[in-house]
Formats: sequence, structure tokens, C-alpha cells
Amino acid sequence: MSDHALSSAPGSARARIPSVPGVAVALVGLSVLFAVASPGFLTAGNLSNILVQSVILLLLALPMTLIIMTEGLDLSMGAVLTLASLVLALIVVATQSLMLGLAGALCVGLAFGLTNGWLVASLGIPPFVATLGTLGAAQGLALIVSDGQSVVGIPRFVRLVYSGEVVGIPNPILIGAGFYALFHVLLYHTRFGTYICALGGNREALTLAGVKWKRLLISVYMLGGAMAGVAALLMTARMNAGHPTAAIGMEFDAIAAVALGGTSFEKGNGWIFGTLMGVLTVGVLRNGLNLMAVPSSVQVACIGVLVIFALFLDGMRSKKS
Repeated sequence: MSDHALSSAPGSARARIPSVPGVAVALVGLSVLFAVASPGFLTAGNLSNILVQSVILLLLALPMTLIIMTEGLDLSMGAVLTLASLVLALIVVATQSLMLGLAGALCVGLAFGLTNGWLVASLGIPPFVATLGTLGAAQGLALIVSDGQSVVGIPRFVRLVYSGEVVGIPNPILIGAGFYALFHVLLYHTRFGTYICALGGNREALTLAGVKWKRLLISVYMLGGAMAGVAALLMTARMNAGHPTAAIGMEFDAIAAVALGGTSFEKGNGWIFGTLMGVLTVGVLRNGLNLMAVPSSVQVACIGVLVIFALFLDGMRSKKS
């Protein structure tokens, strides 16, 4: 079967979702609510802060979009990000080398991504079960590596990765924009993107086309792990330390953002711009609740409600299709 046949399949990259009213309603509705409840919400400084703080989540949500498009899931992403951040912090403090620290974080992410992909693609273990297991392994390793303590003494040049600017634009926003553009091109303008869509929407077509889809699926999970390694750099720079529980649970925020953005858990349909809108919706929710001094426990509950709402929207979309 030709690539043209694959691209015309129901789950192809060309079958883009034209609009996602649910995420637009959620984003606008929350913005109006917090603008009324908190006068400081619509200030330029706060809006810029929302964008900056949403970048780490965006770096997780982008590969999560591709993983979900393959009818998969990665529950370990937050724990892997935490472990990668700790490894980066330990290496940088010991060597004073940002490149070595980033290399260590990427190795951690790639190792867990490879493990997740192998468990799902080669052993046929359901993604939920496989990544739940690696989540526990990453959490345990994070506590072992750090001895349950924060890693401090981060050099100033690491902090500048998060706090620095280029022509007045914060570094995190530039990094987020760069990776967003990369994933947009990857999904919509490459053969790799067409194959990813077929993994969820028409896997039989890949087999007939002679594509080794198991290797492809493993590479998707490895891409998710690599992005967790990149996000570890921003998280370490933001917190000025490595914490053993820093990003625990962030994978649920990423799943909520992707589902809100219109990516379906079946048939290989995904929308990168929708994921961006979903990330901003989660960012607005967290920022608004912080401005209103809502306790963190209540914030977690609100994110849980958002996840349920996102999955409800996905279910409604599936019924309509």
C-alpha cells in the first residue's frame, strides 16, 4: 500500500479536527470567571506569567498527543520528568556543566520511553498497565537518587534558562514555540506523522505497506521520554533545585490538555493547536485558583474535574463520529 493510501485513511494527518468548541468554551469561560473574581488576572504581567508557566506542561502535552493518537497512554511522564530533573541537578552541581546535565536528563527520559514502548509494542501489555508500572519505578528511583531530599546549589547559568529573555521574550516561551512548531511539522508534514495517525486509525494499512509499526510505536514513546528530559531542564531552572516529588501528577494535566484539545483516544485523530489551547486552559485554571488563594488540595480536585470534563468531551465526540 502506498503512502498516499495511508494518508487518505480515516486516521491520517490530513483528517484534522477543524474546531474544538469545548476547549474554546472552557478557555474563554475560565478567563472571564477569573477576570471578574481577581482584578489582577488580566494584567500583562500575569498573562505573560501564564504563558511562561504553561511551557513545561506543553512540552509534555505535545508528545502525549502523539501517544494518545496511537491509542496509547503514558502515565509515567510526570515521574520521569521528576527523576530527570533530579539527575540533571545532581550532574550540574557536580560538574558545573549544563550540557552534561541535559544529556543525563535526556538519557533518563529515553530509557523510560524505550521501556514503555517495548512493554506496549513488543510484549503487548496495555499502555495503562505498562506505564503505571514505570511510573512507580521512576518515583522509587527519584527517592533513591535524592535520598528524599531536594538537590540545591544550582548554578546561575541554569536559572537563566528559565528567567532569561531574548529581545524581551522570555526564554521558556521561545522554547515552547520552537517545540510546538517542530511537532506541528512532524505530525502534519512528514511521513512519520502520517504513520503515527495510522497507528491509531488504520494499523492494518501500515502492516500492508510494510512499515514496522512496532518500532514506530516504540519511537513515539521514546519521543515522549526525550521531551520529559527537555522539560526537566526548565523545571530545574524554574525551581532552582531538584525535588523528588516536583512533577508527580503532571501527566494528568497533560492528558487533560490533550483531551480538551480534541485529540481522540481512538482512530488516530489529533490536533496540535487544540493541545496548545488545552494547555492554556489548564494554565489559566491553575493561575486563577492561585490568585484566589484556593488551597492546593482544592486545586487538585478542580484539575480532576477538568480531566473528567475532557474525557466526557472525548466520549461525546466519539459518539458523534
